[in-house]
Amino acid sequence: MPDMSRVSIQTQDFDLAAESAALRAEDGGIGAVVAFVGTVREVAGEGQDVSAMELEHYPGMTESAIEAMVDATFARFDIRAARVVHRVGLLQAREQIVLVLVASRHRGQAFQACEFLMDYLKTQAPFWKKEYTPDGAHWVDARVTDDEALARWGIEATGNAG
Repeated sequence: MPDMSRVSIQTQDFDLAAESAALRAEDGGIGAVVAFVGTVREVAGEGQDVSAMELEHYPGMTESAIEAMVDATFARFDIRAARVVHRVGLLQAREQIVLVLVASRHRGQAFQACEFLMDYLKTQAPFWKKEYTPDGAHWVDARVTDDEALARWGIEATGNAG
């Protein structure tokens, strides 16, 4: 059974400070915590205004897929802890979507591991995203630049994420 405390899929917002404190609470050997917080942009990649984004997922499958990504991060980097919080449901522009926290003894491994995990999540996590624009709602396709970011880590995107 995976340690689901490393991954949370939720509708409610998250608190960066509280999440970071909880990550560090049990380990006095942590010397660095790197955080990435993703938010809903007001402008889509094509320059179109975005008022909201809706994220859908398959409960259970999504958590397991992200747990595997966290495991891959531990296998690749010398880190002590990691946490992913991803929101689902209808989110308004400027709201927080995702939090990736990585802790290690030193900052270098934490920065690399956080970037790796976010690149992995962006392309491989099974979420489906719909943007709401003045022209109506549309599903978001995977971006080539996201696949390229994952490829630099030696991983080929499989087209799971949107």
